Amino acid sequence: MPLKFAGFLFAVSLSALAADAPSYDYRVLATTRTSTMEKEMNEAARAGYSFAAVTGGETSVGGSEAVVVMVRDLSAETESNKRYRLLATLRTSTMQKELQQAGDEGYEYRAQTVFETSFGGHEVVVILERNLNAAPVRRLYRVQSTSRTSTMQKELRRAGESGFRLLGLTVSKTSFGGAEVLCILGKTVEE
Repeated sequence: MPLKFAGFLFAVSLSALAADAPSYDYRVLATTRTSTMEKEMNEAARAGYSFAAVTGGETSVGGSEAVVVMVRDLSAETESNKRYRLLATLRTSTMQKELQQAGDEGYEYRAQTVFETSFGGHEVVVILERNLNAAPVRRLYRVQSTSRTSTMQKELRRAGESGFRLLGLTVSKTSFGGAEVLCILGKTVEE
């Protein structure tokens, strides 16, 4: 439909506008095992996909699963320049140790979720990403968990004063029967 603007006639073609719009392809991954998910995410990354979203919960087919959506921009050149690492644990101390090891290798936090494990607890799953085309940037991570939100307020303020930024937050029931609020914080290390 032609449009008249300030004495000029413009023809707007919706198909031309649509041709310039990016289009995307998605890959949905779902599994009960984090090692399988990490392998499938890295296979998708080699095909040009990047992490888009994660959730954990009951699916109609697989029971309690972690579900990840990967995305690929079809209008752009795709490179397999990303690698993913998944961390999953019931214990805060183990998560802290594994998260910091990944941070030392240049992995960057992307997301976290919780899903029920076969052990009866709720496992926290953290997704980390590393761009292989860029020089690794070392990151410091801090995992904080508590059953009391008033305690979390104090701990977050103290961490914030030290330069840590909140990256993710989940609430889950632990294998020990209590509910915990788990925060992951991080900051870049200047070297």
